[in-house]
Amino acid sequence: MDALLGTGPRRARGCLGAAGPTSSGRAARTPAAPWARFSAWLECVCVVTFDLELGQALELVYPNDFRLTDKEKSSICYLSFPDSHSGCLGDTQFSFRMRQCGGQRSPWHADDRHYNSRAPVALQREPAHYFGYVYFRQVKDSSVKRGYFQKSLVLVSRLPFVRLFQALLSLIAPEYFDKLAPCLEAVCSEIDQWPAPAPGQTLNLPVMGVVVQVRIPSRVDKSESSPPKQYDQEVGAEVEVELKQCFRPVLTHMQTLWELMLLGEPLLVLAPSPDVSSEMVLALTSCLQPLRFCCDFRPYFTIHDSEFKEFTTRTQAPPNVVLGVTNPFFIKTLQHWPHILRVGEPKMSGDLPKQVKLKKPSRLKTLDTKPGLYTAYTAHLHRDKALLKRLGWGRREPGGVQKKRPSDVQSALLRRHLLELTQSFIIPLEHYMASLMPLQKSITPWKTPPQIQPFSQDDFLRSLEHAGPQLTCILKGDWLGLYRRFFKSPHFDGWYRQRHKEMALKLEALHLEAICEANIETWMKDKSEVEVVDLVLKLREKLVRAQGHQLPVKEATLQRAQLYIETVIGSLPKDLQAVLCPP
Repeated sequence: MDALLGTGPRRARGCLGAAGPTSSGRAARTPAAPWARFSAWLECVCVVTFDLELGQALELVYPNDFRLTDKEKSSICYLSFPDSHSGCLGDTQFSFRMRQCGGQRSPWHADDRHYNSRAPVALQREPAHYFGYVYFRQVKDSSVKRGYFQKSLVLVSRLPFVRLFQALLSLIAPEYFDKLAPCLEAVCSEIDQWPAPAPGQTLNLPVMGVVVQVRIPSRVDKSESSPPKQYDQEVGAEVEVELKQCFRPVLTHMQTLWELMLLGEPLLVLAPSPDVSSEMVLALTSCLQPLRFCCDFRPYFTIHDSEFKEFTTRTQAPPNVVLGVTNPFFIKTLQHWPHILRVGEPKMSGDLPKQVKLKKPSRLKTLDTKPGLYTAYTAHLHRDKALLKRLGWGRREPGGVQKKRPSDVQSALLRRHLLELTQSFIIPLEHYMASLMPLQKSITPWKTPPQIQPFSQDDFLRSLEHAGPQLTCILKGDWLGLYRRFFKSPHFDGWYRQRHKEMALKLEALHLEAICEANIETWMKDKSEVEVVDLVLKLREKLVRAQGHQLPVKEATLQRAQLYIETVIGSLPKDLQAVLCPP
């Protein structure tokens, strides 16, 4: 299929470059600047190769004006190759996530705030981490001294679009490994013609003669109860990881794993290869939707990572991180961690594979560790025994033949099960939090708005008797105990901060609306010039915040606020007007 390209000539922007200098940062790009559309999707494209003298080496970074620090270059090099324990021959795709050195260094793309306000929290752009999407090839090659061709093509992005970028790599990488630089330059120029990511819209993304059609979920989407729509185009790509394939060996422990994720517990995932490791970690961290995953997670991690010492220290409690590894050395190094999940080679088709067993940490062996979930944790909620049957495992036709559901249906049902479980847990918190908001009738125009009431854990727990998760969830168990542990987790802190921020902005918006509905001229009659000027400054500050989409107010309210400012300034002496409205 021909690519759906825009009219007019296309110019390749920039050129392929080597790794470049070590200075960090990249200039902010306006929509008309070179690579502006490219940077809405990707930060850069890297090629990592194996050098006999240097080991993994960064062969090129494209566009060449993108700057990586030495530490970032080193991390990308090591994370883009499977370690020696994996033995990956042929082509392998996997993902990693790495901390951007120095935190949020370069300016966000101009549309980040607009995009993040519409995207689900799990698909928002990362402010201080890079995702790396890797296509690694290792094949025998007699022309190479080492006897093997070893190279990785890496897409670096702040967007967690796992399946989209994997689909893109499956198109680009084989062609690149054959034709090298000219192919990559053409692909990057095509990406620089794409429309910006838009939640809720189906986008056609032309690349290499086909159209990748993708729909980015929106925050207002209803929960999925059916499999993704199949598109007519040659390539259809969703953005989220497929749950069913990842969770096949651990379905009987989904309740325990969901609780471990909810509580932000440290979890080590030891897998046979980077693709199994990264898929499992990404699937686990997506279990809490629509709740934001507030802990750190690394889909693939190696002993060469710059944060290795930070994550493996025994001088303090294990960090709240989900760590995906393939090197058995981590079993010995992290045997003090409270939860370790060891998974084996995936079974691609057929009946439900043998489920990993729940084992005590004392059963953990540093050598030849068998698959299992090694933890002393006991789930607060009872296991949903009907889950496997709903997914299609165990359904039999009248003749006794097992009837399985299609894979995409199983994934959609599993995601819906986890979504409903999380929503049942969060809804009582949302209802209680809403009750802390001051009544609208208590918000008056000329007084500071009342404060949001403090969150009382005891009051909330008492409210569960008549408004708890039992209203929407059939699972029984110690819900109170689960909430008590949740209060100590990073996810409660992240949820509460976000909700409190949203409520504070709503309170400010209601106050602005109250001012705009009041009679400003009556108020000004007995006010001093100082009080009037103070009102102008405060209204201007609110107007700036509202126009920056930080306050949820209507356009009519903004217009009235601007009119009020002009009215108030017009009532002041000329000298003050000149100060407040300089020419």
